[in-house]
Amino acid sequence: MTVTRRQVLATSGALGAAGIAFTGAVEELFGGSEPAARAAAAIGGTDGYGPLVPDPKGILDLPRGFRYTILSREGRPLRSGQGKVPGNHDGMAALPGRGHDELWLVRNHENRPNARNPVPVVKGVTYDPAAKGGCTALGLSGGKVRTERVAIAGTAVNCAGGPTPWGTWLTCEEDESKAGTNGYSKDHGFIFEVDPYRGRTDAKPFTAMGRFQHEAVAVDPHSGIVYETEDAFSHPFGLFYRFLPRRPKGGFGSLHAGGRLEALRVPGVPDLSVVQKAGTSFDKVEWVKVPDPLARQTPIRLQDFGKGGITHAQKLEGCYWGGDRVYFVSSYARSREGSRADHFGQVWSYEPRRNRLTLVIVFGPGTDVNKPGESPDNICLAPQGGLMVCEDGGGEQFVFGVTRKRRVYPMARNRQNIGTPEAPEYGEFAGVTFSPDGRTMFVNVYDPGTTFAITGPWHRGTGL
Repeated sequence: MTVTRRQVLATSGALGAAGIAFTGAVEELFGGSEPAARAAAAIGGTDGYGPLVPDPKGILDLPRGFRYTILSREGRPLRSGQGKVPGNHDGMAALPGRGHDELWLVRNHENRPNARNPVPVVKGVTYDPAAKGGCTALGLSGGKVRTERVAIAGTAVNCAGGPTPWGTWLTCEEDESKAGTNGYSKDHGFIFEVDPYRGRTDAKPFTAMGRFQHEAVAVDPHSGIVYETEDAFSHPFGLFYRFLPRRPKGGFGSLHAGGRLEALRVPGVPDLSVVQKAGTSFDKVEWVKVPDPLARQTPIRLQDFGKGGITHAQKLEGCYWGGDRVYFVSSYARSREGSRADHFGQVWSYEPRRNRLTLVIVFGPGTDVNKPGESPDNICLAPQGGLMVCEDGGGEQFVFGVTRKRRVYPMARNRQNIGTPEAPEYGEFAGVTFSPDGRTMFVNVYDPGTTFAITGPWHRGTGL
């Protein structure tokens, strides 16, 4: 199944429902969420929540009946008094709090050495004082921010990550700079763990999980195996990994016990971009031990994996667990940059029990790149029965929903112009996640760093 870029129906500034119809096995994307499946079966909407209504404040367009609250914005004071809210808001998770209306948001800051609003250096939670990235934690009660503090500092280019079954956040460095480069005093390219409840952050990397340009992770709640994506920027691009921990599901800090890091090999497929037909499956994929997880001399993706080589893919980004499988995103592939083929986005699934890899969705090339609908990035399952996808491409930036009726619809549009009136630019969306009760969707805009809480008639189910 190839999905072309959606057609936009814009009338009086309101964006109409998306015109892409998914075919094939797109239901698989929702199969891992039983509440979502039940909701969708009971309500069965087809076209989302209706057209987006222009925001008179020029910040965020939403469907009628929905409203947003800005929870946090870069440059404003942290409630903890530790400094300013850092910028470059990226991956995020909503974790349940102690009370029925309490939760924690743990938010990444993808800051590079030139960041205008770095994560403040805080004693006890800082890895490398020379690095500008990290995470902040927002404690919410009754929908309002009660606390906001630095959760980890001194890390580099924290892009995405993933929650653990024991309720913590694994934050990933999308950077593999070594000590002495870019002003850093320590090696980077690692995963760290943040526990927002107790304020526990062990600012020590999980070195056995590999040193590379991490994007996101997903933990198999049954086996404790951790799946990892690599967003390497240059050819031959990144790999898809799994980490088999010595202490699976062992709780906070257990990943320090080490384990075995492996990379995915699809025999005869050196580059996933060459697979163009959705529904294509590979039943005999292989997992090959990584020769040097710390990449002491050679980046992992360039290491010698033996006669069969290893399988690469451009822009491996979002990753999540659903039901009995892990899903991961290749945001795009461009032959002019070294990929074997072109696409505007793929979603793959891997079933551990069957050892089966399947291409679920393809966004096809040869369409208008100036229209929205390209480059899927962060993704999550909506409790009401759908998929939410953050767009990271050119032009206007959207959060899209995908329904069980195989329809794509706009859920939000960023209206914060960081360019000029003549040449507008808009920051990407990132970190989409839902509150544990399913009543609030949280999402970030990368630039200017802004965290939104979106509420509304989710119960209608028209987006399912």
